[in-house]
Amino acid sequence: METVNIHQAKTNLSKLLSRVELGEEIIISNRGIPSAKLIPFRSSSNRLNSLGQDQGRFVAPDDFNASLPEDILAAFEDGEE
Repeated sequence: METVNIHQAKTNLSKLLSRVELGEEIIISNRGIPSAKLIPFRSSSNRLNSLGQDQGRFVAPDDFNASLPEDILAAFEDGEE
């Protein structure tokens, strides 16, 4: 990961952004102290492509929302079985 100072970042912003778009991360420093990081922006459209990819891998049982059996419920509420 390359570090550039503020002057270099202002002078070469277009070139730095081109590198970041390709996946590189660049740190911008102020007087030798890191103050910002340029990282690739991932749009929410990438997330939309992943929604539903596990469809059909799990099916909730019909009694999914049913009350717990009394002995299990008591263990949660009282700490006893």
